[in-house]
Amino acid sequence: MPDIYDVVVVGAGNAALSAALSAKENCDSVLVVEKAPEYFRGGNTYFTGGIIRFAFEGLEDIQTVIPDMSPTEVASVDVGSYPEDQFYSDMMRVTQGLSDPELAQILVSQSLPTMQWLQTKGVRFVLSYGRQAFKDGDKYRFWGGLLVEAVGAGKGLSDQQFEASRRDGVEVRYSCQGVKLLQDEKGRISGIKVLGPDGFEDIFARSVVLAAGGFEANAEMRCRYLGPGWEMVKVRGIPYNTGDGIRMALEVGAQSHGHWSSCHAVAWDMNAPAFGDRNITELYQKHSYPFGIMVNLDGNRYLDEGADFRNYTYVTYGRALLDQPQGLGFQIFDDKVKHLLRDEYHIPQVTMAEANTIEELATRLDIDPEGLTSTIKAYNAAVQTDVTYNPTIKDGRGTVGIDPPKTNWAQTIDTPPYLGYAVTCGISFTFGGVKIDTRGQVVTNSQEAIPGLYAAGEMVGGLFYHNYPGGSGLSAGMVFGRLAGTNAGRDAMALKDS
Repeated sequence: MPDIYDVVVVGAGNAALSAALSAKENCDSVLVVEKAPEYFRGGNTYFTGGIIRFAFEGLEDIQTVIPDMSPTEVASVDVGSYPEDQFYSDMMRVTQGLSDPELAQILVSQSLPTMQWLQTKGVRFVLSYGRQAFKDGDKYRFWGGLLVEAVGAGKGLSDQQFEASRRDGVEVRYSCQGVKLLQDEKGRISGIKVLGPDGFEDIFARSVVLAAGGFEANAEMRCRYLGPGWEMVKVRGIPYNTGDGIRMALEVGAQSHGHWSSCHAVAWDMNAPAFGDRNITELYQKHSYPFGIMVNLDGNRYLDEGADFRNYTYVTYGRALLDQPQGLGFQIFDDKVKHLLRDEYHIPQVTMAEANTIEELATRLDIDPEGLTSTIKAYNAAVQTDVTYNPTIKDGRGTVGIDPPKTNWAQTIDTPPYLGYAVTCGISFTFGGVKIDTRGQVVTNSQEAIPGLYAAGEMVGGLFYHNYPGGSGLSAGMVFGRLAGTNAGRDAMALKDS
């Protein structure tokens, strides 16, 4: 153990380990300090579906990320393309034009190179058939600009990054909570005070990368920044992301930045535990609502389920559940679309009911029977049945004369058995954080970089506002983790040589 590390990384999720791997390419010694015990390692990354959004021009780009695709698999898919300008446009569209243009451009332009870099580190990826593809004739077609996931989903991504870090000689300490950043007389970050199994300890470093997540697991901060009611939501991931990294950065003068009153949230099983389950991971989520309708306890629809692909709506629709009675919603489907439901609908730990009549389904789910029956009757009458139904595109098969409308994928609900799934709001991560520059370095309110301090991942503000394109959280963690780690490592070596 050196007296002073070149780089210390705080956190051990996707962003943190990307930072550690890139730092180790550019300096001699890297230490990762992780608040969680080893059996709970991996941050929120462990609880994701492992799907990653990145720009690509066609199949050749995909094959640089998945080089072991067989000729049979290549012939069976149509991946299309997702160019950089489309990725950038999606970022701006879903964030209402508020995403920091410089950060968004870095994310977009570096998304493919970063995936290729991780592949060279031994991280394996596969096409996401189960979540992002439909069979159309003899080919699988992918939609929404999202088609690659890590082998083993989020758990697999985390395990592979830990293994890559081990191979590269990155040191990891568990049950080691960051408490306070250390500074020298000139104000440069010189290390971090941690609280570990043996008490407090000062760890000295030439550079520190903060990648310790947001404040989604801190009920008090959720209520303070997101608003009343948010202290009662379920947390999709770990109980350790309580805003420590953000707090430590602010204490040394970092600029707070981004959409502090907003977050990533999803429709989450009503009876899921208060925090993430490491066996179920992301499968409590319920994302097939575009193929049915969503109602509340009164049996009333309250949003346009078909406004866009679920990649672009599930965050805002997850938050919308908090505005419904008791914070609950119900996704209703019939037998015609049962085959379209994602894998997460088939786990044993699901809160659902099945019935041969709408009235019976309502009774089993504690929905007002008259309300649900009336809603479905009006909805069925409004469906434009003369428009062709196609779940692989925005098919324009909508409704006429009801409010809210359903813009795409409107199917009459008239074929038993009927299925209903009970969901509530589950928070994934928060959008507010600290400001970084284009080197990944944390800046003050006067826009000056804080010497020796870098940040990446969920605790970086300014990238996501109101919403985010699905899969861009993992890509942002990778891209900005790699950026911060590279510059932290290089700056540490320059300091060592000076």
